Amino acid sequence: MAQEQSAIRERQNTNLKEPRRYKVTMFNDDFTPMDFVVMVLTSIFNKNQADAEQIMLDIHHKGKAVVGIYSLDIAQTKVEKTTKLARQSNYPLKVIYAPEN
Repeated sequence: MAQEQSAIRERQNTNLKEPRRYKVTMFNDDFTPMDFVVMVLTSIFNKNQADAEQIMLDIHHKGKAVVGIYSLDIAQTKVEKTTKLARQSNYPLKVIYAPEN
């Protein structure tokens, strides 16, 4: 019995890393209405109305803004949902995701 216990070793993984995070960036264009951008920010990105309006203004004045930072699968899903909704509404809204620095 003592030999069996000594043969069992506890495995420790010391190389654990946090999963990579991805920034989702939304870009300004001359066609997508501000109200649509606010709706996307509240419905897809779960922003409250005040935050959504501020982010929309940042996008409008600065040309783009980071609208959230997520894991890869969530960033991909939010970009896909946003792009699909924009295209269904005939808007050219551009949204991308990229690794966080």
